[in-house]
Amino acid sequence: MTPEPGGRPHRTALDRRTVTRVLLQLVTAAALAVNAYVHADLASVYDRVGQQISQGTLFRLEAAVASLAALLVLLFGRRRLVWAFAFLVSVSAVGAVLLYRYVNVGTLGPLPNMYEPVWWPSKSASAIAEAVGAVAALGGFLITRPPRSASARGGAPRGDEVDGVGG
Repeated sequence: MTPEPGGRPHRTALDRRTVTRVLLQLVTAAALAVNAYVHADLASVYDRVGQQISQGTLFRLEAAVASLAALLVLLFGRRRLVWAFAFLVSVSAVGAVLLYRYVNVGTLGPLPNMYEPVWWPSKSASAIAEAVGAVAALGGFLITRPPRSASARGGAPRGDEVDGVGG
């Protein structure tokens, strides 16, 4: 850090990184929230009696996982694992909607055939939000520094951690 006039350290780089991270947290969480809302809203439309796992059940599961990812990104956005989770949720959702839009996969074990070769407003909004969420989560992952080890922080091992053995 370079000193400012008056002797205070100049923290522009840290502040830019923090602002960028917070913006990515908000964009990612909003995108995941759109994903969750659309899936929760449409779930009842896709309930089918007699299926082991209905598309409605899968939609409810997607809504729950996307909601959890949004909450984690907002609360723990300084952790790379949270960003990785948000990225996986978003990219798997956009991958699934594109796959089932363009390929008739058929049933896969207990999973129903979810092929729908059409776009409509809520499906499009969800796909766009999922893509935006994936890109934003990847950005958050890339700008978040991995945690430093005890040796990098200058901390020596405690007496009960000598030779990697805790006790």
